[in-house]
Amino acid sequence: MTNTLHKPRILVIEDQPDVRNLLMLALTRAGCDVATAQTGLEGLQLAETGKFALITSDVDLPGINGFEICSRLKNHPELRHTPVVLVTGRFSEEDVRRGREVGAADYITKPFDLVSFLSRLLSHLKE
Repeated sequence: MTNTLHKPRILVIEDQPDVRNLLMLALTRAGCDVATAQTGLEGLQLAETGKFALITSDVDLPGINGFEICSRLKNHPELRHTPVVLVTGRFSEEDVRRGREVGAADYITKPFDLVSFLSRLLSHLKE
């Protein structure tokens, strides 16, 4: 059993309700404490106010996109070491390269297999 005091906190920034709810449910079942945001701005505000072990972000969001979110987090002195995983329908080599350039720990394309997704995502959590 997972001790609630040691549950990793994960922030999911995703504008599509079905995807956001699926990720929240899967991560909660995997023993994580999950917060969600629907827009880039909301996600940045949550990231700055909460201590998260990992942040996932869609790339195509209303307002601030996932590339910009990742870049801002990596330039934030207190958040730069928090792994950011971009989760997106964009799969071109240029987009993957851009994700790496802005500091993403991983770049996962939609659609994805949920078991593989969880394995990849949770591998970025620091002990």
